Amino acid sequence: MREDEARDRAERAVEIAMAAGASDAEARIVVARRFSAQARGERITKLDVSDGRSLSMRLFLGGRKATLTGTHWSDEEIRSGVTSALEQARYIGVDAIAGLPDSCALPDLDLDLYDTAVEKRTDEARLEDARCLERSIRASDPRIDNSNGSNYQDACVTMALANSRGLLGSYRGTQLAISTSPVASEGAYKRTAHYGNASRFLSRLDAPERVAREAVRRTVVFCGATKPPTQSTAILFDREVAAAVLDDLFAACNAANVAVGNSWLADRIGERIGSELLDIVDDGTIPGALGSSPFDAEGVPSQRTTVFERGVLRSFLFDTYYARRLGARSTGNASGGGVGPNTFFLAPGKRTPEELIAATTRGILVLETIGFATEHASGLYSRGARGIAIRDGELAESIEEFTIAAPFPEILAGIDAVANDLIFDGSMASPSFRVAEMQVSGSPSAP
Repeated sequence: MREDEARDRAERAVEIAMAAGASDAEARIVVARRFSAQARGERITKLDVSDGRSLSMRLFLGGRKATLTGTHWSDEEIRSGVTSALEQARYIGVDAIAGLPDSCALPDLDLDLYDTAVEKRTDEARLEDARCLERSIRASDPRIDNSNGSNYQDACVTMALANSRGLLGSYRGTQLAISTSPVASEGAYKRTAHYGNASRFLSRLDAPERVAREAVRRTVVFCGATKPPTQSTAILFDREVAAAVLDDLFAACNAANVAVGNSWLADRIGERIGSELLDIVDDGTIPGALGSSPFDAEGVPSQRTTVFERGVLRSFLFDTYYARRLGARSTGNASGGGVGPNTFFLAPGKRTPEELIAATTRGILVLETIGFATEHASGLYSRGARGIAIRDGELAESIEEFTIAAPFPEILAGIDAVANDLIFDGSMASPSFRVAEMQVSGSPSAP
């Protein structure tokens, strides 16, 4: 389906809903071709190719809301679904702030989101990337004798959105990703790690050989790993782990959590929370970024929002509903019925990760975290971890089976170095950064 056809169908769905008695209506159409393959050994073990389309609608009767989803969208099918949804809406309680965003003009943005090279790829070329990734991990190190799968995925997506307040917009986007999980044998023990890369553009996607080398490096480094002693020490978060830390922080910046008291940042706008190195932005307008789009799921134009500025909390992130509830304005972060990130990232510093290691007398480079144990209301962060000890500015032995923990305010205030290795390869992005001190729980320390 062409982009103009998707717009026309979304607009027609809104017309049908209004004629059926809705006080407001919104229609969202997504048309996508998706390809996913997994290789193990020389065999393709999973393959999924789909050409899908979906229609989702939000219908309002005053302050009552109903939703409608489906894959069939003839006028008759839409009319039948709308009639049923509106009838159900009459039994839903009134929410005075529920509704569409105020009308606004969509900006004319060229965000460079679509790569024609993706749609032109042959299926054989796609499968070969998965096989090449699998071959490369096994050829990189003799200890790699298995894998949990080497994966290739891509998608070509067209999205159109219309509502009864005059909004009509659409865009196309492509996405590609490759990832692998090598398994290394060490006597009776098995070691594994996961690594991947994603992009909107085929030419910017890391080659399978490069992804394989990094995945293998992250796997075999833990051969012979030991459990470190319990201690307080500097923690250097690798950029992949740092992005996961930001994911936990995003939950506290999410207005939906703030509104219900499930955020340790509630009522702290304008306060200094972190160090002066803490500059965090959510930006939906970065050209070519995976998190970019001209507008959010409600049609609010994407924007750049400063969340932390030199450690000071400047803004939460809002969709229309929670902006109204908290007396604010939407920041263009509506996503899938809630609040989500565009590209939420920590601004990079000037030094390389290697320079941060060299400047660390004693600490741990954390390469992987395990588990989910962040208390969003209290801000207590705790994770199982694996990494490499740092002594006198050099990487030492690999370590595992330890826990790092600290209140989030202490983590943010303790950031004393930020690297320059920021890569926009997802909706969460961060350079490596160092926290001056965190509690490490491992083996009991010697008396």
